[in-house]
Amino acid sequence: MASGDGSKQRSEEEWRAILSPEQFRILRQKGTELPGTGEYNKFKADGIYNCAGCGTPLYKSDTKFDSGCGWPAFFEGLPGAINRTPDPDGRRVEITCAACGGHLGHVFKGEGFKTPTDERHCVNSVSIKFTPAS
Repeated sequence: MASGDGSKQRSEEEWRAILSPEQFRILRQKGTELPGTGEYNKFKADGIYNCAGCGTPLYKSDTKFDSGCGWPAFFEGLPGAINRTPDPDGRRVEITCAACGGHLGHVFKGEGFKTPTDERHCVNSVSIKFTPAS
């Protein structure tokens, strides 16, 4: 078994069975929700944002910021939780859940936001599920 992550990998049929059609379109087919429509775009609460596909923790709420882009924005993910892959055209870098490969969105660097990393992880709300701090 490769790198011990087999439990989070599923077939397309299995994903279709456990995800809503919209989650499948975004997480598995690399779709995008319309700007300003996502549940977590303006959401502010303390907790953790997990992958909506497999439940892996991805982002802490204290890394979320208002970028005005129309999607939830984070300046960094949890260590090792997110993979980065340049799009074939070289214009953007896709971010995916390291555990299940689910599409989260894209990461942008050097936009001038006053965050510790000068990065913006532009994430689809459909791709994440919030768990409040206890």
